[in-house]
Amino acid sequence: MSTDPAQIRIHSSAAAERMRAHRKRRREGSFIVRVQLDQPDIDGFVRLKLLRPGQRQDTEALQVAVRGLIYHMLDGMPLG
Repeated sequence: MSTDPAQIRIHSSAAAERMRAHRKRRREGSFIVRVQLDQPDIDGFVRLKLLRPGQRQDTEALQVAVRGLIYHMLDGMPLG
């Protein structure tokens, strides 16, 4: 752990920023949820055309696929 005051300020500033974001999400009723996706789950996103085969390891694309599935299910829209 660094004892350099500049480093401590940077770390506490980043921590403060994360806490502000957390409080803002909580006020807005929004949550971050971690979800484990196994290979069959990812294959399902590809089958539903929510994910391209080349995106299987892309965490941002997987996040978009999960959100897309949720939005489609909540809106009652057909997939694909």
